[in-house]
Amino acid sequence: MKLIVFGASGRTGQEIVQQALAGQHTVTAFVRNTGSFNLKHERLNVVQGDITAYQEVENAIAGHDAVLSALGPRTLKTRIPALVSGIKNIVSAMESTGVRRLVYESALGVGDSEADQNLVFRYFILPVLLARDYSDHAANEKTIRSSNLDWVIVRPARLVDGPQTGKYEVGLKLSATFPFGKVTRADVAEFMLRQLTDNA
Repeated sequence: MKLIVFGASGRTGQEIVQQALAGQHTVTAFVRNTGSFNLKHERLNVVQGDITAYQEVENAIAGHDAVLSALGPRTLKTRIPALVSGIKNIVSAMESTGVRRLVYESALGVGDSEADQNLVFRYFILPVLLARDYSDHAANEKTIRSSNLDWVIVRPARLVDGPQTGKYEVGLKLSATFPFGKVTRADVAEFMLRQLTDNA
């Protein structure tokens, strides 16, 4: 498949790119700064662009089979104000170019999954540490859900670095150990890529 990855220079994004290439896909990495992206491969095309510039996004998406988004802040102390408008551009560009499959990385606790989390998360961690980031994800989920795309929203627990393990729980409602539960970025990348071919 011909895939385009937004947020490709981030830690999860790089995992997605590397695993996609290992899976024999052809990949376009859409990055804001090529200096922060050092991966090279014969089936990898790196495009420098701005997610708030609609035409750049549309030009990049055209001709691909699917889009994966790992866009998000690098730390809890940073925020990407353009994230919401960027996702709107991605969705609009997909609809315009006829690219239908979208896999979006959100976070456990966003939207209707907040009610399934424990009190520590809901009344301390979310309002104190995650409010801005999660509000952006919630807005993006709303944009995606209201589209005509074939979409999957992935809400991982706390992300950590580490190898792909294949040992993680998947479900429509997850809580229990969050926010203390964790999943490796490599496992999240594997799961996101599997959504492109797994119809189960």
